[in-house]
Amino acid sequence: MNCSVSRSTLSGGISCPPNKSYTHRAVFLASMAGGGSVVEGALLSGDTLSTIEACRRLGADIDVRGDRVTVRRGVAPSCDVTIDAANSGTTIRMAAALASLYGHTATLTGDASLQERPMQPLLDALGALGARCTSRGGRPPVTVSGPISGGAVSIRGNVSSQFVSALAMTAPMAPRGMDITIEGQMVSRPYLDMTLAAMRRFGVSARTVIPYRSYEIRPARYESARFAVPMDFSSLALLLSAAVLCGDGSFRVRGGMDGLPQGDEAFLDILEMMRVAVSVGEDAVSVAPPERLGGGTFDLGNSPDLLPPLAILALKSEQPIVITGVGHARLKETDRISIISSELSKMGVRIDERPDGMTLHPPRRVRGAALDPRHDHRLFMAFCIAGMYAGESTVYGAESAAVSYPEFVRDMVAAGGVLDIA
Repeated sequence: MNCSVSRSTLSGGISCPPNKSYTHRAVFLASMAGGGSVVEGALLSGDTLSTIEACRRLGADIDVRGDRVTVRRGVAPSCDVTIDAANSGTTIRMAAALASLYGHTATLTGDASLQERPMQPLLDALGALGARCTSRGGRPPVTVSGPISGGAVSIRGNVSSQFVSALAMTAPMAPRGMDITIEGQMVSRPYLDMTLAAMRRFGVSARTVIPYRSYEIRPARYESARFAVPMDFSSLALLLSAAVLCGDGSFRVRGGMDGLPQGDEAFLDILEMMRVAVSVGEDAVSVAPPERLGGGTFDLGNSPDLLPPLAILALKSEQPIVITGVGHARLKETDRISIISSELSKMGVRIDERPDGMTLHPPRRVRGAALDPRHDHRLFMAFCIAGMYAGESTVYGAESAAVSYPEFVRDMVAAGGVLDIA
């Protein structure tokens, strides 16, 4: 399905979707804790539904009613299983680590995009812990057979923080726990902080030996808990970009902060550095953008999901925007650096692409275009916002938004966006 987008003015308010990363972690941890846990305010999207189904395949009994996920029985696979993670990298990586705890074989696969995403660093780590793993050249489909006993393990940190998070969540259930050493410069560090914070909510703490380098996690039992999912700062960043480009000054994004760590909160600071006035209240965020935005240099190594919402702001900037530290964004659902470079160039932005980022130069004239996000949910939403600013645009692959924000187009239309899916 394609989305036709016309120049739009947004007003009123939108409720920010719940956090996808915390929903993933809470469902896995609740399933590892056994029965009696409840995840409240969960995001039910393509990716998180894949996690719920993965836990069910591993033996959990899970009830979903509205945005409330109740785990009545924890994971305990009794036979070999096959898990289809669809488009979700978080699901396949965390489920692979969880499966290594048991003496059955789990076969994990996904869609064409997921089958191109790396798994080898995690498989190597699980193999070092005693699991038997196979893959298709380090990519899905993969098989994992346990049980692992735990112990000392090293894993690369420069590809994806999800590998480290998967080990950390599994560690307390291994008979010997784990001493995890992270090799190289770790990317997306706040996502590991999110994992450790979620683990604490379920009664298990890791000992930090050296931050982002070394952790000790002793054997322990996860405790049943109620986990309230906060709003998603990755989605908030996209909505605030929409407010900056298309808002009439009254546009507000509603949602609760909850105090849980989120690396993408850095977007609020980025906006202020670009001369946007940001107002954060108890239950809403709003912006007052200038006529033209400033530029700057921004290292997104810890927040790669901020690449799309920051890049589209080049349409309204009067100075270059330099984005660095996001080479790992090429290993997301798509090569986001390459696609942003090719598609925003159609709208008049001149882009100098580099292996770990890009420089976006302000356009002399903004023009609408046909934009192809290659079925990447965050790029689809970012390109729709760009189209609402430029007008007369078409964005392909509307169905991809279901991965993280199923109601995106509906919410934009309700706020005044002129979008039509056909």
